[in-house]
Amino acid sequence: MIPRYTRPEMAKIWEPENKYQKWLDVEIAACGAWAKLGEVPKKSLAVIRKKAAFNIRRIDKIEKTVKHDVIAFLTSVAEHVGPDSRFIHKGLTSSDVLDTALALQMREASDIIISDVKELLKVLRTNAIKYKNTLRMGRSHGIHAEPTTFGLLFALWYEEMKRNLFRLHSARETISYGKLSGPVGTFSNIPPFIEQHVCKELGLQPAPVSTQIVQRDRHAEFMNALALVAGTIEKIAVEIRHLQRTEVLEAEEPFEKGQKGSSAMPHKRNPIGCENLSGLARIVRSNAMAAMENIALWHERDISHSSVERIIIPDSTILIDYMLARLTKILKGLNVYPERMLENINKSFGLYNSQRVLLALIEKGMSREDAYQFVQRNAMESWSAKREFKEFLKEDKEIKNYLSTKEIEKLFELSYYLKNVNYIFKRVF
Repeated sequence: MIPRYTRPEMAKIWEPENKYQKWLDVEIAACGAWAKLGEVPKKSLAVIRKKAAFNIRRIDKIEKTVKHDVIAFLTSVAEHVGPDSRFIHKGLTSSDVLDTALALQMREASDIIISDVKELLKVLRTNAIKYKNTLRMGRSHGIHAEPTTFGLLFALWYEEMKRNLFRLHSARETISYGKLSGPVGTFSNIPPFIEQHVCKELGLQPAPVSTQIVQRDRHAEFMNALALVAGTIEKIAVEIRHLQRTEVLEAEEPFEKGQKGSSAMPHKRNPIGCENLSGLARIVRSNAMAAMENIALWHERDISHSSVERIIIPDSTILIDYMLARLTKILKGLNVYPERMLENINKSFGLYNSQRVLLALIEKGMSREDAYQFVQRNAMESWSAKREFKEFLKEDKEIKNYLSTKEIEKLFELSYYLKNVNYIFKRVF
């Protein structure tokens, strides 16, 4: 079942019609190259170009008998072309066609995913700027640390997704290689010119050296680039899931009119979209591991990689397309609650200013060890008593020897945490 946010264009890439058409494109291009060498008559080439076609049902029927998809495909094509079909597949082995065609499919999928990432980057940038100075509590280990801004969170995601975009472009280049060098890559029955001509016509590069196949580290790089995209998507999804918890509720994914959250509890508004993305990220990561396992094959090739790739490459590209589209939709409609962010900041009684107090005492001449001890003692008392941290500091005689009430008050100004936000934004954007 194709996820509902998937572009129809992505699904079509992996449908039999497009796959076999890519195979045919490779075969016809090879015939054209042979014709340039005078090995295929021009009249025969004209017939091949005019009549070459295939019938998917016929291929399926033939394959049930021959148990070989490429032979079944070539038989179907031959039935359309007639006697001139003897020139089709001249000097080639099956993987010459399969791997070169797969490169074309992966390149098409890459272009869609790259477009998806660019759309997401626009939304991340817009939200970063919109919430640039919207204060929220930063958390480490899930515990209040120091204030940051909601916009900085989007800037962080934007910068990471930019790195993903770079990796996708690099992976696209890495997989855009074909090979038409025969059974073990030695060009035994096919001159290198054929490979050069076909790859150039199809917009690919010839693999500098190959066995019977294009080496699978290329495919593994592509799959790992997708896995890293999935990792960033999950990173964003997990953050939103945390922020949507009832106890936090600083942001939540869109809840559309008529949507239901629970069959039993009508009040529920669950982060199902982000949970969905977290789950799908596991599949994409697992597929990347399977791609890594495909690198080591017996000698010049075995076929253990083939069955794996027929699943993992279509699945991961379709899933990433879906995941990027769904995340973009969620972030466009994200419900954000700045007032709740301020409420949550105040829930820790100003304890997030502990480092400021620590540094101020050190600057006044107190040793770091003593300053840490005094600040920590007051912080623990503030937390236990559920009273404002600064009030304990004002009452502490030892601290009052170093800091006045006015100085303590100044150390608790929230605007302090915004002073370098512009600097960070300039670096990112």
